[in-house]
Amino acid sequence: MGTPAKEGAPVTLTIDGFDVTVPEGTSVMRAASEAGLQIPKLCATDSVEAFGSCRLCVVEIDGRRGTPASCTTPVAEGMQVRTQSSRLKDIRRGVMELYISDHPLDCLTCGANNDCELQDMAGMVGLRDVRYKSGKNHYDISGNGTLAQGDARARAPMGDLGNPQYIPKDESNPYFTYDPAKCIVCSRCVRACEEVQGTFALTIEGRGFDSRVSFGAKTDNAMASDCVSCGACVQACPTATLQEKSVIELGTPERSVITTCAYCGVGCSFKAELNGDELVRMTPYKHGKANRGHSCVKGRFAYGYATHNDRILNPMIRDSIDEPWQAVSWDEALSFAANRMRGLQEKHGRRSIGVITSSRCTNEETFLVQKLARGVFMNNNTDTCARVCHSPTGYGLGQTFGTSAGTQDFDSVEHTDVVIVIGANPTDGHPVFASRLKKRLRAGAKLIVIDPRRIDLVKSAHIDAAHHLPLRPGTNVAVVSALAHVIVTEGLMDEAYIRERCDWDEFQEYADFISNERHSPEANELLTGVDPAELRAAARLFATGGNGAIYYGLGVTEHSQGSTTVIGIANLAMLTGNVGRKGVGVNPLRGQNNVQGSCDMGSFPHELPGYRHVKNEDVRNIFEDAWGVKIDPEPGLRIPNMLDAAVEGTFKGLYCQGEDILQSDPDTKHVAAGLAAMECVIVHDLFLNETANYAHVFLPGSTFLEKEGTFTNAERRINRVRKVMAPRNGYADWEVTQLLANAMGANWQYTHPSQIMEEIAATTPSFANVTYELLDEKGSIQWPCNESNPEGTPLMHVDGFVRGKGRFIVTEYVATEEKTGPRFPLLLTTGRILSQYNVGAQTRRTANVAWHDQDVLEIHPHDAELRGINDGDFIKLASRSGETALRAKITDRVSPGVVYTTFHHPDTQANVITTDFSDWATNCPEYKVTAVQVSQSNGPTDWQEEYNAQAEQSRRILPAAE
Repeated sequence: MGTPAKEGAPVTLTIDGFDVTVPEGTSVMRAASEAGLQIPKLCATDSVEAFGSCRLCVVEIDGRRGTPASCTTPVAEGMQVRTQSSRLKDIRRGVMELYISDHPLDCLTCGANNDCELQDMAGMVGLRDVRYKSGKNHYDISGNGTLAQGDARARAPMGDLGNPQYIPKDESNPYFTYDPAKCIVCSRCVRACEEVQGTFALTIEGRGFDSRVSFGAKTDNAMASDCVSCGACVQACPTATLQEKSVIELGTPERSVITTCAYCGVGCSFKAELNGDELVRMTPYKHGKANRGHSCVKGRFAYGYATHNDRILNPMIRDSIDEPWQAVSWDEALSFAANRMRGLQEKHGRRSIGVITSSRCTNEETFLVQKLARGVFMNNNTDTCARVCHSPTGYGLGQTFGTSAGTQDFDSVEHTDVVIVIGANPTDGHPVFASRLKKRLRAGAKLIVIDPRRIDLVKSAHIDAAHHLPLRPGTNVAVVSALAHVIVTEGLMDEAYIRERCDWDEFQEYADFISNERHSPEANELLTGVDPAELRAAARLFATGGNGAIYYGLGVTEHSQGSTTVIGIANLAMLTGNVGRKGVGVNPLRGQNNVQGSCDMGSFPHELPGYRHVKNEDVRNIFEDAWGVKIDPEPGLRIPNMLDAAVEGTFKGLYCQGEDILQSDPDTKHVAAGLAAMECVIVHDLFLNETANYAHVFLPGSTFLEKEGTFTNAERRINRVRKVMAPRNGYADWEVTQLLANAMGANWQYTHPSQIMEEIAATTPSFANVTYELLDEKGSIQWPCNESNPEGTPLMHVDGFVRGKGRFIVTEYVATEEKTGPRFPLLLTTGRILSQYNVGAQTRRTANVAWHDQDVLEIHPHDAELRGINDGDFIKLASRSGETALRAKITDRVSPGVVYTTFHHPDTQANVITTDFSDWATNCPEYKVTAVQVSQSNGPTDWQEEYNAQAEQSRRILPAAE
């Protein structure tokens, strides 16, 4: 379309004799495109605002002098436009001649051959000759004006051959190249970096003929710059200046499949582009409603793990964990697993085994795993990593609003005026959403950050938070209550909204509680470490600044009072009337691609699909009728309970699909002890992960590229996952679960995931109208999707809360049992980094390790100086649970007394440090508050060396001949 879409009153104009009606503010170029009339262009693309630099898109307009650029000219009522005339053709051909005169003509060997807009436009304007003689140029090493760049490079010796304008190709980035010789200085890459991504890593340096794209300082290349490798510049580039290395190596793709990214909870839509069954590149799908054509380094480039040599493609078994693995057939592995699990139930009872579902697998696969527990194992021992991260969201929002999910879609951020980001780091954890948020902030919205660290959103390119409240880890409830105290005591709440939409009696009780002076910012300063004046100013801004939206992450939920904080956030939103319209709401940022879906599908031991308690007979009847079995009315075991029971000797078998609890769950030593005590651990995954060290059966999994299904993202959006290539292991994950169920006596007969979705829709009210046909028609749907909302629900609680009246709940601060003291005086909190994902099993097997090849500990200069620690030193990190060693990074991003690390690398095993304290309502682990000490070290700890030795022995695989 050339330029972005606009909203406004309809305007009718005539283009080449055709009447066209478009919204006010639309460019002439886009209007022509909507009428099916294409105008030549090079600097224009619909992902960025019009620039008007290439002058190829000129048109004639009656009553106007000259030939204006159609990309920068807005439509007007009655306008008469001509896109074709001999005059326009001569101008366009002349402009194109100038471009080509300083461009190498090595099209046949160019990486963009058959995918080059410059090539296309030369054909479109009818360019058949270049009248300009060879001379001063940017593409020829020798400076002799050789047009065939490839020939010049092949025949000339290396080194400076006398052309000061020539700059060699920059290949520093692992995923794309930058070739200045092919740059036409259209500025599309610069504008994409600014407008779409918001990083401002690129600029145009020089003037006139000396103009060129630069990654910042003259000494910077792509890798050394601020570039975050989102791919927006590559996507925008009309030539081979910025080109994927995969395309250069594998050729221009010839077919594509639209699917959904399997990394974070944003749920970006992508076009997987292939040659045959070989994936060449992933390009963001511009009609994707979550990402709107944008991407991050993980989704755009980090898919190489799918073909990594570490991937296990054949089932394996062993009798005990000290033996090497033996590859066997699928039938033998499934028979081995089924006999062991049945034997354990016969000996120890039907509740002696259980399952763990995955937030990385599809809704359909997760539904089948919990069905395996309830319909085949005949118990409710099912849990998921979603409980380990966001179960307080389900509890807190369920209690206050009546539904266990976020209230908005991502588009809503474009209408917000004040944003609170609490306990989340969107630029690293949810980068595509962060780009949309930054765009809104640059347009004038205000930002309040509540985080112990100075995250990038506090201050970065053209972004400056109005308020940063650097609270002490573990004091979320106190800070949120202090914000509410200011709003209530200063009369800033929206009384009309509260009276209409909420329970007024409960509000009065809450107001009496929160008005108490002990909740004031001043009374809590010593506890929270937050400046009272700054906190009061933040509260006033949120209450009076217009549309207010709250976005939060694991820094809220992964606390002993995670559920209480979520309730406090809901209270804040209701206090200020910020629920039920665009630009407002309470929005949990989910950490993995299907965290929301795994919760929806009944992965918790006390809830069936749709968040309905297993004790309710009417709910059990629905599934008993559908499955033909009796469902146990007793809630099952959560993961910590499974591990405790295993150590006690009552829990004996586990089927773990797509989850690495040994690396991701807290208190690694306790997890290892529980797994070691089990007699049959079945790991169903892509790689021999850390949990597989204690497994007896390994069932190879399939990647998101090899399956059909759906993911549900953080905004409740159900997106289709489509098979891009055949499963390398032979089966999609849902097929493996079905094979195991049938080996244990079930008679499941699914032949396609769409049949599983039909069963989900028939048994789960919020999915009642969801079908693959509707998803294909609409692109995606946000639940609830039922008779009342047949095409889904972008915004929740518009006319009233799901539970009826919004419920205010008292949020008493209770200090965590994890205390600092003389032995452990520092507080450790954990998080993620942009280039890595969760436990790193996928991203560590890609070129993303170029940015983050090890976990490091961030420590404040004051704390480092006291301990004699220098930047890059090996340090020992110790807590009451365990100790590990890693390198130090001295930074003032963290406050004195606080240290921070990531958990992406198993060599570090950061969770050996974390404790088994958890949220009072949901057992969500308290990852974010651990009392620690930091001291000098000369290398890995004894525990690390013992762990690595055990892991190495456990991963032995017998050669096929044996």
